[in-house]
Amino acid sequence: METGGRRDGAEVSVEGVHGPRQLWVDEPEPRVRMADPVRRAAVRAVLIVSVTLIQAMVAFLCTLAGSWLAFPMVLSSVASTVVATWSVLDVWITRQVWKQRNGVVSEPSSSARQLRRERRRARRAARSAAREDARIRRRERREQGGRRVAEAEV
Repeated sequence: METGGRRDGAEVSVEGVHGPRQLWVDEPEPRVRMADPVRRAAVRAVLIVSVTLIQAMVAFLCTLAGSWLAFPMVLSSVASTVVATWSVLDVWITRQVWKQRNGVVSEPSSSARQLRRERRRARRAARSAAREDARIRRRERREQGGRRVAEAEV
């Protein structure tokens, strides 16, 4: 085992740090954790596929042994294959739907980000319009109140 490029086991300076070299360096994981609905679908798919594979193996062994159970197992294996195919497709569909609904697209030109931006602009415009309307109403009330006082004096 080499330590810093020397065979005698002496400690060597690695980038200005004295001491033994680290064997393992933890780096942060760049991948984001899978969303809960997608994870649930993936776990479901793994379980269904594993049961289907076990079922197919039992059907094969029953066929080799000439057991009466071979035919029902083959039929159920075919049905399980259809279900397993759907469960794997369900993972993909669930992932796509979750991405579209929650806007997890890392591209700057993401349509989800654009929609959020547009919604924010609309909310800001609505708030500023409401503030402007309130300002106008207050100004009109003040003006009407001043006229009433002037009319009462006359």
